[in-house]
Amino acid sequence: MAQQARPVPLELRIGNTSVNSSTAASLATAMESPTQTTHSPNSPESYHTTYQVYAAEADNVKADPSDLLVTDASFRPETMTTAKASSLGYPTENTLKDDSITSRSSSDDLEKAMAPMMVSKQIGANEIGNSNIEPSIHTRGHHVAHPSYSSSWRVSIPPDDLPKLPEKRERRIWRGLRHNFVTVYQRLFALCLLGNLAAFVILLAQNRASKPWGPDRGDVATAAATNVLAAFLIRQENVINSLYAICCATPWWFPLRIRRIVAKLYHFGGVHSGCAVSATVWFILFTALITKDYASGDYDQPAVMAITYLLLALFLSICVFAIPKFRFVSHNTFEAIHRFAGWAAVGLFWVLILLVSKASSDVPGSDSLGMTVVQSPAFWILLVITFFTILPWLRLRKVEAFPEVLSSHAVRIHFKYMKIGPILGIRISDNPLKEWHAFASIPAADGQSFSLIVSDAGDWTKKQIMEPARAYWVRGIPITGVLRMAIVFRRIVIVTTGSGIGPVLSMLVSHPMPCRLLWSTPNPEKTYGENIMESVCKADPDAMIINTRASGRPDMVALAYHLYIQSNAEAVFVISNPSLTRKVVYGMESRGIPAYGPIWDS
Repeated sequence: MAQQARPVPLELRIGNTSVNSSTAASLATAMESPTQTTHSPNSPESYHTTYQVYAAEADNVKADPSDLLVTDASFRPETMTTAKASSLGYPTENTLKDDSITSRSSSDDLEKAMAPMMVSKQIGANEIGNSNIEPSIHTRGHHVAHPSYSSSWRVSIPPDDLPKLPEKRERRIWRGLRHNFVTVYQRLFALCLLGNLAAFVILLAQNRASKPWGPDRGDVATAAATNVLAAFLIRQENVINSLYAICCATPWWFPLRIRRIVAKLYHFGGVHSGCAVSATVWFILFTALITKDYASGDYDQPAVMAITYLLLALFLSICVFAIPKFRFVSHNTFEAIHRFAGWAAVGLFWVLILLVSKASSDVPGSDSLGMTVVQSPAFWILLVITFFTILPWLRLRKVEAFPEVLSSHAVRIHFKYMKIGPILGIRISDNPLKEWHAFASIPAADGQSFSLIVSDAGDWTKKQIMEPARAYWVRGIPITGVLRMAIVFRRIVIVTTGSGIGPVLSMLVSHPMPCRLLWSTPNPEKTYGENIMESVCKADPDAMIINTRASGRPDMVALAYHLYIQSNAEAVFVISNPSLTRKVVYGMESRGIPAYGPIWDS
C-alpha cells in the first residue's frame, strides 16, 4: 500500500495577508461541519461569523463558490472601513494591485479584498503547492448592496430599549397655545399688527385738530405702501440670504438660549403676512376716506375711485387665497393669484399715483406734476418695489438638465450651469408663467455642478419622474434654507423622511459637522439608489436608516430623543412632510429640547 504523501507547507497570499497550509487544513476540517456563531465570554457583543466569498481559480483547479469561506473574529463587514482593514493587515483598495480585479467601484474592491484568508476543503495543500499559481479574486457580474455585508451603509432596526421620554413641560393648555398658536411666526405677525396700530394712533394724535378730524389721506397711502414694501422685501432672495448670513455668524460661545432664538429666523414669513395684512387694512382706510370725500363732493375724481376699488379687490383676493386652508386646497391657484394679482397691483399703483398727483397739481398754486410725483414718498417706495419685482425675471433662463431616474418614486436631476454654495435651494419650472417648485441643491464633489432630488408628491413631480425633462426654467438666485441655521450649534440630530434626504445631504456634504442622522423611508436603496446611500453613510457613518417597508413606521419622536441623548446634541432639525415635522418639533420643544423644521410659510 502506497504511503500517502505528506502535505508540503505552503503559504497562500492575498495582497499583504498570508495563511499557511496547516491553518488552511484545520479550517477545511471545520468547514465540513455546519457554520455556527459563538460569543466570546469576555465580550457578549463580539462574535465569530463565517462569511461566503468569491471563488478562487488556479488554472484547471476550481473551487465551488459555496465552499469558499472566510472566518475571523475581528472581521465584521458591516463596520469595516479602509483604515480599519489596513490596521488589521487586510488588503485594501490601496494595497491590492491585482489586474484581474475589474469592479465597478472602489468599495467593491475593498469588499472582495478584505478577506484575511481563503481556503477550500476541495483544494489540498499539495495541489495548490504544485500548481505554483497564486489564487486570484474575481468580481461578480452585478453588485447588489446588502446592509450587513457588501456595502458601507446598512439598514437599521429601531432599537427596543429606547430611553423613556421625559414628561412634557408646562400645563397642557399653555403648552398647546405656546407651541401651536403662539409660535414665533404668530408672534412676528402680531408684532407687525401692533406696530401698525401704534402708527395709526400717532397719526390720529398728529391730526387731532384737523377739520374734519382724522388722518390725512396721503399719510394713510404712505403707510399702506410702506407695509407693501416690507412684505415684499422680506421675501426677496438677496434679503433672505443676507439675514441668514448675519444670523449664522452667531458664535458658539453665545448662550444656548440666544442661539436657539436666532435659529428661528425661518419664521420670517410672519413679517411678510403681518405687513401684507396691515397694508390691506391701511388701504381699506384709504378707500373709506377717499369715498367719503367723493360722496361729499370734495374730491371729484371718478378715475381715482375706480382704480382704488380695483386695488382693494386685488389686495383682498391676495389675502384670502393666502389663508392656509385655501392655499393648501389649490396651491397653483394661490400661486397664480399671488403673482398676477401682485403684478396688476403694482401697475395700478403707478396709475393711481399719477392720477392723484395730477389732481393735486391742478389745484391753483400747486407744484407741477413732476415735482408733485417726486415729492410723494409713495413714489419712491413703489420704485423700489418695481425694481425688485423685475429683478428675478431679468435672471430668467432655460438651462440644460441631466436627469437620473432613481426609481418609479424619485429622480435626481443634475445641473452644470453654475456653481452653488451649501444649503441653498433653487426654483425650477417647465412653464415659468404657471408654477414654480423649490428644491434643495446638493453640490457635487467637483464643485462645478449640483443636483436635486424630486420625489413623487403630486402631478407635477410625478411627471418629472415618468417623463424627465432635458431642460428647466430657473430664475432669481439660490435661496438659503432652514438647515443653514444648524451651524450655530455644536452638535445636532437631523430627522428626515423620504426625499427630505436631499436638503440634508446639501448641508452635510458641503458643510460637515458633528451630526446624527435618522432617515426613515420605504425601500431606501431601491428608491434612491446606491449613490445616495453611500453619500448618507459618508455624511454620518452611523446613520440610522430605517426601511419602513420592512419594519413599519417607527416612533420618530422617541428615536429622535434617543439620538439626541446618545450624541449629546444641542438641537434637533426635522425635514419631512408638514404633519411629521410638526409632530417631532412639538415632541421635542414641549420637553425643552430646541427643535426646528420648515413651516408652511417658511
